[in-house]
Amino acid sequence: MDWNTLLFAIFPYVALFTATIVTIYRSIYRPFSISSLSSQLLERRWLYWGSISFHWGVTIILAGHLTAIFLPQSILLWNQAPLRLYLLEITGIGLGIWATLGMFLLLWRRVSVDRIRAVSTPMDFVVLVLTLVSMVTGIIISSYYRWGSTWFTGIFTPYVWSILTFRPNAAPLLPLPFIIKLHVFNFYLMAMAFAFSRLVHIITWPLGYLLRPWQIVIALRKTRTDAP
Repeated sequence: MDWNTLLFAIFPYVALFTATIVTIYRSIYRPFSISSLSSQLLERRWLYWGSISFHWGVTIILAGHLTAIFLPQSILLWNQAPLRLYLLEITGIGLGIWATLGMFLLLWRRVSVDRIRAVSTPMDFVVLVLTLVSMVTGIIISSYYRWGSTWFTGIFTPYVWSILTFRPNAAPLLPLPFIIKLHVFNFYLMAMAFAFSRLVHIITWPLGYLLRPWQIVIALRKTRTDAP
């Protein structure tokens, strides 16, 4: 067994299985641990600028990745015109830089603000660093190995489907440069880390709200008694 098979054909199932089991366990036995634990009251300005740019940038980039995986022909059809190809590539790089700047702000905020650092856990920093690695490697790949929106559909779309259909085939990844392999392997590390972090709330569904009984909140007020 070579390293390529171990890292990209076996480890993906270890990472995804661990993430699934841990998420289910926390949802059932530790539901109160699934919370974003917002720190907005402790610091707002950096959170606003970092969160807006990171979340919007990452959301659009992930949507593009999912489109290339599930609708690859639409990407190839779009890229048939050179102008549209250039527009898609430039937009992807711009969104990556925008999201990375937001991630830098969020990481710096958590390190430099005393009140934020006091309520941070080691897993918070692990998730932030892994996410930052993913963003930086993504920018490097899109800058040095151009037209990724096209070769992604020919290399990674079949690879991802081989993982999803339990017929793993890591051979297409063997000749790829180290930076691309790091980007892929880092994704699986992120999947595991997210399951152990507070950010797992983004992939859970609040179905309990549909089944639980109504909550009645009664205010408790002290009544003033007049002296006789």
